[in-house]
Amino acid sequence: MEKDVNELLSRVVACALEGEPTSVDDAMLLAEVCDTDTLCEAADRVRRKWCGDRIDTCSIINARSGRCSEDCKWCAQSAHHSSGIKEYDFVPLEEALSMARDNDSKGVHRFSLVTSGRKVAPSDMERFCSIYRKVGSSTGLYLCASMGLLSRDQLQQLYDAGVRRYHCNLETSASYFPELCSTHTQEDKLRTIADARAVGMEVCCGGIIGMGETMRQRLELAEQAREAGACSIPVNILSPIKGTALENTPLIEEEEIIRSVALMRLVAPKVTLRFAGGRARLSRATTERILNGGMNGSLVGDMLTTIGSGIEADYEMFGSIGRSH
Repeated sequence: MEKDVNELLSRVVACALEGEPTSVDDAMLLAEVCDTDTLCEAADRVRRKWCGDRIDTCSIINARSGRCSEDCKWCAQSAHHSSGIKEYDFVPLEEALSMARDNDSKGVHRFSLVTSGRKVAPSDMERFCSIYRKVGSSTGLYLCASMGLLSRDQLQQLYDAGVRRYHCNLETSASYFPELCSTHTQEDKLRTIADARAVGMEVCCGGIIGMGETMRQRLELAEQAREAGACSIPVNILSPIKGTALENTPLIEEEEIIRSVALMRLVAPKVTLRFAGGRARLSRATTERILNGGMNGSLVGDMLTTIGSGIEADYEMFGSIGRSH
């Protein structure tokens, strides 16, 4: 049995080092028989080969908050929930510019406006595009956007305003998504992702773990995002928010998070696996282990409706484990 495990692990790692993704079935076999240190070591060999030691950083600003028509069970911004978050239609231009300039001065790589709602109305697009043009002309930031299920024409408007990466999470596997949202489908999301790529954008596409899904479903999410063309897969960790449908969901164990990320790296060897929301509750030791177990990107600063970690504190931690940013 030990020989079989070693042969499987050697084959999986050798293939991943050549850029060949591990199947979900093989990853699940490794999950069943390998200890966490073995998985982390394998995943980090692959991370070093394809991503090096630089941590890709990005930041976001909540450009439209609350009153979302969609019923996503995890989300504090859904109008179906009563989470008590601040609501507004547009972030002030000067606030967005100030945050972008501050992030640029601190060496953050990417910056994104994120809006609540199923999509941005055509009549509002120019206002957001104007912000992007101003940020683009006054900083060196790489511009991203996360604005829901936009049409191809709207995506083209963003591209023309300087946006080069579009974020649209699949959230979870296709088999589990209907348990969490009924007002749109993953097919809707995949159409938007395809349209974003068609106008020339890269795609950032990941999801949330800890919503009651299985390990297999987490790995299916990574596989589906990779197959959709994602160059970046953000991994959010559910922070159950009072007033949402998932407020009483038990927290996923830190060990399981570590193992999930390592296995996702094998399923998607070449992508940027990115720490996103929810990591603030993790111990520093766990965070460092994940960064040395397959992860190579991070959202820095505050999140949409929760507090993140300080950028300077993150940089200190990255440097302490020999990673640049």
